[in-house]
Amino acid sequence: MRDESPSPVPRSEFLSEPLETLEQALGHAFGEPVLLRQALTHRSYGQPHNERLEFLGDSVLNCAMASLLFERFGKLDEGDLSRLRSNLVKQQALVDIAHRLGLSRHLLLGEGELRSGGMRRPSILGDTVEALIGAIFIDAGFDRASDVIRALYDPILRSVDPRTLGKDAKTLLQEHLQGKKLPLPVYAVVATHGAAHNQTFEVECSVPKLGIQVLGSGGSRRAAEQAAARLALDAAEAASVVTRRTRGARQAAPDTSAGATTPLGASSSGLVGPVPGTSAQGVGEPAGPSAEAA
Repeated sequence: MRDESPSPVPRSEFLSEPLETLEQALGHAFGEPVLLRQALTHRSYGQPHNERLEFLGDSVLNCAMASLLFERFGKLDEGDLSRLRSNLVKQQALVDIAHRLGLSRHLLLGEGELRSGGMRRPSILGDTVEALIGAIFIDAGFDRASDVIRALYDPILRSVDPRTLGKDAKTLLQEHLQGKKLPLPVYAVVATHGAAHNQTFEVECSVPKLGIQVLGSGGSRRAAEQAAARLALDAAEAASVVTRRTRGARQAAPDTSAGATTPLGASSSGLVGPVPGTSAQGVGEPAGPSAEAA
């Protein structure tokens, strides 16, 4: 399992203080620091570079993430677990981790990549995170690599919604409406702009039952539909919040409808009679329609 690295080399020959800072951020001190240097080396810098470590780290990450999600989300089925994993191991999540590690200042890049801003390129940052995972696996085994992955992903997993991660706006809107037992949205292309090879589409998304009618635009019909669905979903969720608040306010208001607890001096008909020791002035009227609605 150690064919990627030569014989052990003193740490002082490979690790400067900044790299030891990176080790602290990773939560792993390399027994063979040459692996850390290799993981940070882009192919433009020279040999040995990190592509083989990236290949290995990708597989280790997928396996560790599958185990982590299996433990964390005990009620999710296989399809939802697969959806979560595929979204958590893709470039966006890896780049987020790279930024938290401050990885860009540790990369070893060739002059051309440096001039073109390679230290900020998402593909390079994401690949390097995978290479680091591969290097930790070689250096200390799967359990240690899995522990590092768990720590790196903890901020992401604490904020993730397993019901929505990886679902597009059209799917989320459809599920929202189905949950409310409402008809599905209607999409219609209302306009196209530009030359045939560079068109912009405008799509209307309407949900008549909620009075929602919004426009979305994009470089393709599908992109425009997604944009419109996102706006419609935002409107539908906002309407749901207003409905819940209104319902809560009504429930908190005194209930004067028939069947409510009869106050002292009141009859079951809803008419307030004189309280002993008082006059009959101020006799109330039966509860009106608005109270019934409440």
